[in-house]
Amino acid sequence: MKKIISPAPLLYPSPVLLICTYGSDGRPNAMTAAWGGICCSEPPCLSLGIQKSRHTWDNITERGEFMVCIPSETLVSETDFFGIASGRHLDKFAETGLTPVASDVIDAPYIEECPMALACRARDRMHIGSHTLIIGEILSIQADEEVCGEDGMPSIDKVRPLLYDAHTKMYYSVGENAGKAFSSGLKFRQNVYEP
Repeated sequence: MKKIISPAPLLYPSPVLLICTYGSDGRPNAMTAAWGGICCSEPPCLSLGIQKSRHTWDNITERGEFMVCIPSETLVSETDFFGIASGRHLDKFAETGLTPVASDVIDAPYIEECPMALACRARDRMHIGSHTLIIGEILSIQADEEVCGEDGMPSIDKVRPLLYDAHTKMYYSVGENAGKAFSSGLKFRQNVYEP
């Protein structure tokens, strides 16, 4: 029997993302976000839940573009700091020693030390309650060569992204492979997937 629990922002896993923008003064900024994920395949898009009170919300509204950096588990302290300090009051990059790099694709920086970054242009937004849902179209992906597999694409076991548990407020790393998608379920019936 399942226990009934009050509604909460709880979904496993939640990716930990660093949203990078430029402020109105041209200064690079980044914030930590865990309310995000892929929301469309064609065109490739992701969604972010960001509070209107955040400096990053203002920056995305003003410039319309942002980078979504994927921090590895080695950057847990820096990533946490980017979520507890405001870019309105200090330079988070100077505080942490991380390196902002201007994107060649959009008007936003990425973090050099993050193994992967997605260049996004804001397509739509919807005010939900405490957060605004921002839809960003992924225009390009940048990844360090050492985190790419033989197929040239980033590999989750090499990127080693951080995950977040909203209940315990703890960061986690990725576990082991549990099965292959669009294949493991075929033991019940063959040829069920029709694109």
